[in-house]
Amino acid sequence: MRRVIVSEFVSLDGVIEDPGGAEGFDRGGWSFRFDRGPEGDKFKFDELAAADALLLGRVTYEGFAAAWPQMEEGEYGTWMNGYPKHVASTTLEEPLEWNNSTLIKGDVAEEVSRLKEQPGMDILVFGSGELVRTLMKHELIDEYRLMVFPIVVGKGKRLFGDVGETRNLRLVDTKPVGPDGVLVLTYRPVGKVAEG
Repeated sequence: MRRVIVSEFVSLDGVIEDPGGAEGFDRGGWSFRFDRGPEGDKFKFDELAAADALLLGRVTYEGFAAAWPQMEEGEYGTWMNGYPKHVASTTLEEPLEWNNSTLIKGDVAEEVSRLKEQPGMDILVFGSGELVRTLMKHELIDEYRLMVFPIVVGKGKRLFGDVGETRNLRLVDTKPVGPDGVLVLTYRPVGKVAEG
């Protein structure tokens, strides 16, 4: 069974979105004020190399679709542009503009459950806060990889927000990256067995 891996840039106060509205992946956002060093770059490279599909919410999809097609250089850009992208949105319509992108029609949880049962590698979720909360509600997330930046943003969309109930997570790895105090914290929901 494939794993759904949530990979987020997050502030110390849990924010994943620039208060101006752009998610932390936006090159003008707060996450790019910090040097994550070659260790952080290698972590992101290895994470994408272990996947073969992306699962994105509308806001993240639109930001990525505007930026990544112009960034074909290197394996990372080739993977981002070439991997199948499954997009959860009630407002977008097909055909989606970014290469290999398809709209999830119907129930997101059911469709993600089907994707997990297909042969393949990890399915990565970047950004996509609303989608992450939906996947969490339906216990479809196998691992959370949080690249925590040493900043308190003070406002903006938080990763977990109000999820409605307590969720226990188990820390499975801690990795400092770069000279600026950035940490990668890897968690699994309690009860999920390590795979892969």
